[in-house]
Amino acid sequence: MRSNVNLSQIARTASACALDRMILCGNARLIRKIARESGESFRIDTRRTLGPVIKKMAASGDQIVGLEQATGSESLHTFAFDRKCLLIIGNERLGISQDLLNLVDDVVEIPVWGKPHSHNAATAAAMAIYEYCRQFPTG
Repeated sequence: MRSNVNLSQIARTASACALDRMILCGNARLIRKIARESGESFRIDTRRTLGPVIKKMAASGDQIVGLEQATGSESLHTFAFDRKCLLIIGNERLGISQDLLNLVDDVVEIPVWGKPHSHNAATAAAMAIYEYCRQFPTG
């Protein structure tokens, strides 16, 4: 993430949905006024790069899901999350790099019918997190 606002909105959504952890890469920082109590209710880790995190979580059996418009992606409308998963949200302008996409198990995208041809990163993250919670409503 390069936007502190987007990152803070994602943290607030993740916290409200009772997710247990958020991993940040890059220089963006939470804006407490937007993120609200999210930094207090779940763990936020910061890593220099995401590749080693993905490999470690994949080795422990977590499903690795990239939220990206890409060839071969599956619609969020039909995608089945595993209970244990890592959802990767890409950079607002560049998306998820091909190097990281090569490490994921699944690529999911949110259908868009109008313009612009994609949702804001924080909006897309909120939709994907909500869908995960819809599939696992008991937290």
